[in-house]
Amino acid sequence: MVHNAKKRTSSLYCPINNFYQLVSLRVMSVLESDEFMLAFIDVFFYLAGVYLAERINRVMGDCWRSFASQNYFDPHGVFLSVVWSGPLLIIATIILMNSLFSLCYMIVRWKRAELRHRARLARGSNKPD
Repeated sequence: MVHNAKKRTSSLYCPINNFYQLVSLRVMSVLESDEFMLAFIDVFFYLAGVYLAERINRVMGDCWRSFASQNYFDPHGVFLSVVWSGPLLIIATIILMNSLFSLCYMIVRWKRAELRHRARLARGSNKPD
């Protein structure tokens, strides 16, 4: 039996869960659209959140009594890495992969249109006057 296990009924899990529900909705809307700038802005913010995880862990470790019943924030930042950084990295990777596939598809469409245009120009120049 683990006596030192953290309670899942803590008031900390509800905001984290709500945050990831909102992020999931945002990711689904970004994946369905072709707005690459929005996708890269989102990835930038997610990676900035990962970059700032150590500082966030330090600040939240200092004032954990105001929002949690137990101190989750160890000096090594394992809790915040698992609960915060891990999912953000996965989400950023999914958005980047989707953007790369969309850009590859767009390049293929562009090249096909270019080849059709060149063929049309070649047919037009081969016509006898």
